[in-house]
Amino acid sequence: MTTQEIQTDRVRAYLAQLTAPARRHLLAEIERLQAHGETVPGAGPILAQLRAEFRATGDAHYHQGNPTRYFYQPLEPMLVDRTPEQAHAGHISRESLGPIWEWISEVALPTLARDYVEEMKLLIAADNRPAAVKVAHAFQTKAAKALEISLGPPANAARVRAELARLTSSAAIFDDLLKILCVLRARDALAEFAAAFPVKIEKFEGEAFARVQRQLNTFTAAHADAMPFALTIISKHLKTPWQLIRLATKISDSKKAADVAATPYAIAVSMVLDHLDARRESLGHALRQQHVVLARDVLVDIYDIEYALRVRIDQLDESEWGGRLNELMQAVATAVDAEIHTIDGSLHHILGSQALHSGDTLAGRLTYFAWKGRDAVTDSVAYCKKLMNQHHA
Repeated sequence: MTTQEIQTDRVRAYLAQLTAPARRHLLAEIERLQAHGETVPGAGPILAQLRAEFRATGDAHYHQGNPTRYFYQPLEPMLVDRTPEQAHAGHISRESLGPIWEWISEVALPTLARDYVEEMKLLIAADNRPAAVKVAHAFQTKAAKALEISLGPPANAARVRAELARLTSSAAIFDDLLKILCVLRARDALAEFAAAFPVKIEKFEGEAFARVQRQLNTFTAAHADAMPFALTIISKHLKTPWQLIRLATKISDSKKAADVAATPYAIAVSMVLDHLDARRESLGHALRQQHVVLARDVLVDIYDIEYALRVRIDQLDESEWGGRLNELMQAVATAVDAEIHTIDGSLHHILGSQALHSGDTLAGRLTYFAWKGRDAVTDSVAYCKKLMNQHHA
């Protein structure tokens, strides 16, 4: 277990001892301190855990009275509870928001930010949300224009990197700052783009796929730099997130990895690999907490993603995508091997039940391989292809 994983488990154990109201109060207090530019040591893992909890329960009112939250509202669909280093081109790490706001309010735009906060406090106290949204909208526009000018020259970028380095140890936070600027510039277009989709796209194929592709092409033609964020929005509307890769594979001249990589939306493949990595982390946590049913479901999802990548992209192992996929799947196998002995023996039947490794579902077969241990990824894929051929015969 890594140091980060140990720290995360300790945070979860500590928070589990608090009542729900106490956890809500703790979250609100940490965010209040950060909004006023104060550094809270070790706040990252605590915020990630608490935000995930209250989003899951629908209890999101805790952040509505914060001027900073109003400012960051356009970023909400792109925020992830991962480190800045782990956030791909279409994601922004929540860990970056506190330090970046501190830099904006104290270094980059102190006067504008101070006036904004003071005006917002009055509107929030009066419960005048429409006016607060309007003021936040105006400040976002001013901030985006000012940041665009200040971040333009290379020398300025180096200075900003140094200023941010005094607030956080993450060098990748500068990338998140650039992403925030990109989202603010394309704020209205991204909102319009997101509003055009149904809550969930059950199957990303046929007319549903064609409609999304047309909308994405139109958006990208006008906002090419914001395309990764548009892909993130699409993925959030897909019932099966890995289907995002179809935006790259379906328009490729062939299924070869090199040809798929040459398509305009090739980044979708990397984004799906990031999604797989996040599922790997979820699997490790579920195993350590002995949440066996959850671990089984996450593992099925992981192998569904792997299978989808391998059957839709030829010569995958010869590409960087294939190398990363192999590393991730090896990490999955290692996580299972490391934790399986800690699980109560009476629960092993859930992991090895006939339903999981019967011929009824491909995902079940793949899950069975995971618990038995695979000699090689290619062996399991070859076996699955053989099964599919038998079913179609």
